Amino acid sequence: MALMKVKFDLKKRVKLAQMLWLMYWFSIMAGVLVFSMGLFFKIELRKRSELMDNNESHFVPNILIGVGLLACCLNACGGKICYDSLDSTKFVKWKAILKPFLICCLFFNVLLVVTAAMCFVMRIPLEFTLAEGLKNGMKYYKDTDTPGRCYMKRTLDLMQMEFRCCGNNNYKDWFEIQWVSNRYLDFSSKEVKDRISSNVDGKYLMDGVPFSCCNPSSPRPCIQQQITNNSAHYSYDHYTEELNIWKRGCRDALVSYYGGMMNTIGILVLMVTLLQTAVMIGLQYVNTSLSTLVNPEDPESESEGWILEKTVKETFTDIMAKMKAMGKGNQVDEGANEEGVATVS
Repeated sequence: MALMKVKFDLKKRVKLAQMLWLMYWFSIMAGVLVFSMGLFFKIELRKRSELMDNNESHFVPNILIGVGLLACCLNACGGKICYDSLDSTKFVKWKAILKPFLICCLFFNVLLVVTAAMCFVMRIPLEFTLAEGLKNGMKYYKDTDTPGRCYMKRTLDLMQMEFRCCGNNNYKDWFEIQWVSNRYLDFSSKEVKDRISSNVDGKYLMDGVPFSCCNPSSPRPCIQQQITNNSAHYSYDHYTEELNIWKRGCRDALVSYYGGMMNTIGILVLMVTLLQTAVMIGLQYVNTSLSTLVNPEDPESESEGWILEKTVKETFTDIMAKMKAMGKGNQVDEGANEEGVATVS
């Protein structure tokens, strides 16, 4: 028994084909949107590629770009089929490839679901790659004269100002690294000598942060040096006072930014999946309704359309039986080949 069988006359078939043709155009625009979002996300990642520990983060935007292009091609072909189905004589040339085309559409819908899932789970690996990338980037902040690292200071400063964040986990991360270049340190100063000698690695560490960590909306002038020294500033207690530097870590800020973007794209891909499923089911109805015309020479005759020729259970059973038959056929061929080899020897 066919699944969701529907009776069609010429008027219903024409309306269905016209509606599907319009839906396929919407699907093409949806494919362009997915492609654009993937391209936009890739550009956003490229902007801060110096802060990424690896290039694996570009895998998802590359998939989105490919899926968007594939959606445009498939939907353009589907729209052409629906347009030709208005004339049964033109539809004949599509009958041979329509079943493989629908199978391709089914696999494409599975790919869309997988892509959406990847968008939602990308937040986890992105957090790890940003944690390591930001940690390394902060170490190179002072290397403004080193080729390949001379723009790291600018990149980190712009990022901290744009996302209103400071450090990797928080502003205290800057206390653990030397972010001031040696060329700007007075090694004849006792303070500089004491700080360097007090560190095992001979680094100049201080309880200060770069200027880009300052909150411009704070009424008090920015305290970016000697943050933990209460006596160095008038009427100041860093334990109780609201600091005028950003407290949020940049890893959390970037993960929230990219994660929100990927959640939006994931929802968009799921909506595209629903649209693709709808047009695929509609195209199956067009195919079956034109293939079962009572009188093929009379386009006005009635016909029946369905999603599956049998029930889901029966269809699944048939598929499994065919797969088993193919497996047995391969075993028979291998056995015959082995016997042939033994006979020759």
